[in-house]
Amino acid sequence: MAVKMNKEINFSNFGGVRFINLTPHEIKIITEGGELSIPPSGTIARVKTIERDAGTLAGIPVVSRQFGEVENLPDPEEGIAYIVSALVLEAAKGRDDVYAPDTGPTAIRNESGQIMAVTRLIKAGN
Repeated sequence: MAVKMNKEINFSNFGGVRFINLTPHEIKIITEGGELSIPPSGTIARVKTIERDAGTLAGIPVVSRQFGEVENLPDPEEGIAYIVSALVLEAAKGRDDVYAPDTGPTAIRNESGQIMAVTRLIKAGN
């Protein structure tokens, strides 16, 4: 399904690649090759969810959640890399143009543990 992107979309060029951030947060990447800040594009890719009532546990409502299709992920385009959340990345298996920030142990954090930047990206498996 084609997603119509705003013509004024925010993006960043780095290393000959045009990065489009489909998350609501600025993504900062620091590598030996330099620093890259990718502003939010204004479009957020999400995974559709379906929730069903699953009863209660000790009086607390419980739902079961099933993940569906990815929404707002544009079709592949030569020279463009889409930055998405880890959940969207997992649902977009098979796409060679979709990446998520690696927020694991290599991420750069402040004194409070908040992520300030990442040092690498994650690509979906097939």
